[in-house]
Amino acid sequence: MENFFTTRQKICLGAITVLLLLNIFIWQQVWILALPRHLKVRVLDIGQGDSIFIETPSMRHIIIDGGVDAMVMSKLHKLLPFWQRHLDVVMLTHPDADHLNGLLYVLKKYKVDYIIWNGVVRGGEQYQVWLTLLEKAKKQGTKIIITKAGDQIKNDKVAIETLHPFINIEGRDARPKNEDNDTGIVSRLTYGKNSFLFTADVSSVVEEALVKGEATLTSDVLKVAHHGSRFSTSENFLEAVHPDLAVISVGAKNTYGHPAIEVLQRLQNFGITTLRTDEQGTVEILSDGENIKVIK
Repeated sequence: MENFFTTRQKICLGAITVLLLLNIFIWQQVWILALPRHLKVRVLDIGQGDSIFIETPSMRHIIIDGGVDAMVMSKLHKLLPFWQRHLDVVMLTHPDADHLNGLLYVLKKYKVDYIIWNGVVRGGEQYQVWLTLLEKAKKQGTKIIITKAGDQIKNDKVAIETLHPFINIEGRDARPKNEDNDTGIVSRLTYGKNSFLFTADVSSVVEEALVKGEATLTSDVLKVAHHGSRFSTSENFLEAVHPDLAVISVGAKNTYGHPAIEVLQRLQNFGITTLRTDEQGTVEILSDGENIKVIK
């Protein structure tokens, strides 16, 4: 009998402990939901690649690009509740490996409401996997959007507008030179008075076309194009965007020479505060619609 009661007491103690922990967790979530909500934009530290994770004030979740491998999953596991298997929007700016590959892992795990991309044709196994996952997602109710300039997604005062490509380029063959950087999606996020410009890997050719166009480019935060390549982030573009903060997503000790010294110099000449994922890690930016704040 003594062993029986000891075992029963252990079971009761374990059950009480679980209930207490559950109670603490529930009240913690209630407390979190009661806090003033902010827009959170995180440029993830995923090595030599791009991945941006956005959380809106109403807890909508958007990911732009996924980096080159599964590292993005470990980032999402830290940022989302363990039970969550849903994302509102996945955007692929262009199907280069360092933007595409991580999203393959994302689509295999998370149900997505909207997938936005440019629709260009590329070669390679990973691209074929991407197409297969798109078909599967579509059958499960995901809306696939081939975006172009003027398209917009909007929720609770947060809007993301596509500025480039200027026209629908679905089916364009980007294989001949294996270079699809200038087909990339450039988008501008606005929340209240704050704005963010995401530039994928576009070169100064696209930047110049944007400057000459009619779209609003002025933004508080600029995600620097192509990891700080010397072929992007021109003086004319910086003058048009006029950002207070620039963020460069780049891998430590990469073999491409990113970010280029001349790009860093241009940013400095314009008095723009510059943060790098290879130095600061994931860069988290909060906005209340009036002001932005960097969380380090």
